[in-house]
Amino acid sequence: MIAAPDSTEPEPEPGTVRPGGRTARVRTAVLRVAGDVLAEQGFAHLDLADVARRAGVGKTTVYRRWGSVTGLVADLLGDMAEQSLPRTETGSVLGDLRANAALVCRTLADPRQGALFRAVIAAAACDARTAEALRRFYDVRVAEWAPCVEQGVARGELPVGTDAGEVVRAVSAPLYYALLTSGVAPDAAAGERAAAAAVAAARGGVFVG
Repeated sequence: MIAAPDSTEPEPEPGTVRPGGRTARVRTAVLRVAGDVLAEQGFAHLDLADVARRAGVGKTTVYRRWGSVTGLVADLLGDMAEQSLPRTETGSVLGDLRANAALVCRTLADPRQGALFRAVIAAAACDARTAEALRRFYDVRVAEWAPCVEQGVARGELPVGTDAGEVVRAVSAPLYYALLTSGVAPDAAAGERAAAAAVAAARGGVFVG
């Protein structure tokens, strides 16, 4: 058991600092357990006291740092966004977006990650703070991959004025829809179709303006 710190100073809002040392170890342990609980049991079973116990961290520390379950989920999503793989650059917009689609498919097919995302998406439908945290997560990921589209515009592969963020979202959208409506993670062929469809639409000027 890691004892709670002696300081009575309030903890900063999750995600506003980059902790080091013992604080980083506590955060890593707590976020790992939170992700496990979400993946295994869903949002309804996420409890700060239980997370503290499973992570071997003082309950007071967890309550002071995260404050609520939604605060913990927000920090978990922020950490996931930071830890996600960087974009791939293949030299063509289609190649880049195929790589993006393949990454999404692998993530959704992963037993832990796929279940975790389903749990968070379900929670976001009825909890405003979780919904905002999920939006921030995807804002980070879209911003990471948008330069692939911008480079495609610069190379003349796509029309000037193409909205890079909308193209990236158009790749992921059908893959998440397939997961949520069928319960089955999209396969590699689905990823190829999603990337090809997004690029074809972009070349046709659908995302201009």
